[in-house]
Amino acid sequence: MTSPLVNRRTVTKAAALAAALALAPAGARAAAGGPALRLPAPTGPYKIGATALHLVDPARNDPWEPAIGVREVVVTVLYPARTVRGFPRAPQLTEDAAGLFTLLAPMVRPGLPAAGVDWAATLTHSHVGAPVAPGPWPVLLYSPGGGDARTMGTCLAEELASHGWVVVTVDHPGDASEVDFPAPRPGRDKVRVTVFRGEPGAEQFRTAIDTRLADVRFVLDRLARLPGELGRALDLGRVGIYGHSAGGTTAAQTLYDDRRISAAVNLEGYLDQVEGELFPVARYGVDRPLLLLGTDGFRNARLDRSWSTLPARPGGLVRRRQLDDAAHWVFSDYAALVPQLQAAGLMTAAQRARLVGTIDPEVAVRAVRRQVRTFFSRNVRSVAPPVAPSSTGREPTGGSQ
Repeated sequence: MTSPLVNRRTVTKAAALAAALALAPAGARAAAGGPALRLPAPTGPYKIGATALHLVDPARNDPWEPAIGVREVVVTVLYPARTVRGFPRAPQLTEDAAGLFTLLAPMVRPGLPAAGVDWAATLTHSHVGAPVAPGPWPVLLYSPGGGDARTMGTCLAEELASHGWVVVTVDHPGDASEVDFPAPRPGRDKVRVTVFRGEPGAEQFRTAIDTRLADVRFVLDRLARLPGELGRALDLGRVGIYGHSAGGTTAAQTLYDDRRISAAVNLEGYLDQVEGELFPVARYGVDRPLLLLGTDGFRNARLDRSWSTLPARPGGLVRRRQLDDAAHWVFSDYAALVPQLQAAGLMTAAQRARLVGTIDPEVAVRAVRRQVRTFFSRNVRSVAPPVAPSSTGREPTGGSQ
């Protein structure tokens, strides 16, 4: 079923709420926001720097809002840092993005609370503007799930950056729940809202995947022209891509389309259109490594069909793995955040199970991190200078995959 658009009234209300939150005293916001949600610390030896980039593609118009006139993409680049001393930790969501997400959360992901969460209070483990450590560092691109912003992939992205990759998390505006731009422009507000409510229909899904594929190609093109120390630290001869849901579809098809990609991870993304037509990657296969990682809670006949037909061509290697007692959004930050919301009485056990499953959050986070990190360690490597492990650089033990 085609999802209705989020209307202008919702956007205006969200913008007003974001403005009110920004003007309120910080203590009042924290007190009104309920529990302080925490993201798991990364386990690698490198401290992490972060920078956000607003990229404009004048060669494309926006498919969701043609009045904008160009296609805009916002990314965050996470990288091993030379030092983080004196550089603040980045919030998971900006104040403006959090104000909008407060309204959209239960619509984008049914079961999330409509109140009682200060989404702006969660800090990442990345430090804004910290200088990059000398590379060359291999590069990984990340495309989030349909309706999700890049910020909901922070936990896994930080893990990979802490182990020596530069990770570029990509927002797909119009698709993502909310995207905070540096400033408004004709045709859009400063914070742009998703067009989705619930599952997209066939035409929306086709448009979303086509747009995501073009977004990823554009970002990779722009990384090759990135100036300064960060640009020089990138090893663009070793590039991988991973993504969740629609982002997983994007990752697998990008591996098929773009020879610059060495390997890909598809975190539970269908490899067919809504009406059943297989993507070329599923019809013709791949000649480079591809990991298909799913859950028992989301597995269905459509996913099995689109994944099982995928052949490995000469030189290719396709592996399928499954996480049990888990559900679809366990591959996002919800794996860590939703159990905290349940513990605070803001979600029921049934709502948690529908989103991330019943799996222990520490086990889930560790298992997903290990699967993706091990895969890229084997297939997207680059030589980088060793550093002494940080005091928090140990992976927790226990549990199983």
